[in-house]
Amino acid sequence: MRAIIWFIRLLLFFLLFGFAIKNDQLVTLNFFFGSQWQLPLVFVILLTFAAGALLGVTATFASLIRQRREISRLRRQLELAERNKVSGETALTASEAQLPMP
Repeated sequence: MRAIIWFIRLLLFFLLFGFAIKNDQLVTLNFFFGSQWQLPLVFVILLTFAAGALLGVTATFASLIRQRREISRLRRQLELAERNKVSGETALTASEAQLPMP
């Protein structure tokens, strides 16, 4: 199985490497106030991909924090309910011991 995964990784690497070699033309990025950058197309694509991945991770991070808070809150509620159940059973057992037998 590891050999198949490494083969797929190697194949993906060579496909992306070939894509980078085929797209080495310079492109001009125009910014505000007349500033310009000239970069190879592959760098523009790589930077765009990295910015999108960073944005996606940031958006996911906020929901992950919210979920962790909710999980910890629910765990505390569960522990409290289990403690109440155990103390209720102990109180019930003690009250049963005090009842006279018919």
